Amino acid sequence: MKAARYYDNHDIRIEDIPEPTPANGEVLIKVAWCGICGTDLHEYLDGPIFCPTHNTPHPISGETAPVTLGHEFSGVIEALGEGITDLEVGDHVVVEPYIINEDVNVGPDSNDYHLSDNMNFIGLAGRGGGLSEKVAVKRRWVHKISKNIPLDQAAVIEPLTVGYHAVDRAGELPEGSIALVGGAGPIGLLTGAVLRAKGITVVISELSELRRKKALEAGSADYAFSPAETNVVEEVRKLSKDGRGADAAFECTSVQVVLDTLIDAVRPTGKIVIVSIWGKPATIDMHKIVMKEIDLRGTIAYVNNHPDTIKLVESGKLDLAPFITGKIQLEDLIDKGFDTLINHNETAVKILVTTDPQNLN
Repeated sequence: MKAARYYDNHDIRIEDIPEPTPANGEVLIKVAWCGICGTDLHEYLDGPIFCPTHNTPHPISGETAPVTLGHEFSGVIEALGEGITDLEVGDHVVVEPYIINEDVNVGPDSNDYHLSDNMNFIGLAGRGGGLSEKVAVKRRWVHKISKNIPLDQAAVIEPLTVGYHAVDRAGELPEGSIALVGGAGPIGLLTGAVLRAKGITVVISELSELRRKKALEAGSADYAFSPAETNVVEEVRKLSKDGRGADAAFECTSVQVVLDTLIDAVRPTGKIVIVSIWGKPATIDMHKIVMKEIDLRGTIAYVNNHPDTIKLVESGKLDLAPFITGKIQLEDLIDKGFDTLINHNETAVKILVTTDPQNLN
């Protein structure tokens, strides 16, 4: 079968590899669509980061480069390994793409398996990936979805769940609360969409006019301001009930000035959730944190959030179609996928990849 194989930075090859077969407790999925994630781009430009090297196997998967890429994917069950009785061939599914040690509690009561030692992801550290025709995945990480959800939109559920977990990390936000999202990249847009689906008024701060327009058109924001043209802090205070600021804010850029803006824009006892991955230390005005009793919280990936995210999509409160800005074949992964997202990212949110040309008709 065809698969995108990561060898090293700037070295991804489309190759023929053997088809997987499902072992006991595994599900064989025929992949319909797979999204390109910012993490994939970082691996291509600067990696290996999550991906193993040629000489150092990942401690859980045991695999070395090359590995198959792709962790944002949807598909149809093609076969079931022994011991699986609660799924059927033909079911539509998405994957929570974790690679986690066997001795870690990954049950429904766990809230920290995503923070366990050596945690990594299918499609980055081994065990197949969504940028291929088929993948075998342990039953625990397979989530059934309604066939009413188109499979292309279902491929956006994984990054949407990142936004869902970020909102969950903010704690209780009553309907009618105001949230400020710093940055209208893919995760900022999807975080805003989750917030609005929960009845929260969303303000997005974003320099790019095209991204601000997309935020409004896609239903990610009620208001979108350019910090170069507007005093975002003042606008947020005008929109808040008592003029004291946002109830919560979400940092989705890893840019210092954005973090500074969020600290100024939240009300006393407000919450700031850091969603982006920072490659360098940030400077924080601790006096402002103390004097406003701001809660500053981190978030990474998701933990037992897929079921609730899927329910939100199935409820119809959130439309994922506007976030899909491109569809390509696997053979065009670099030229039409990575290149677009690296060099023309103002116009692209989520590019989906398929190995089946019929999906593009």
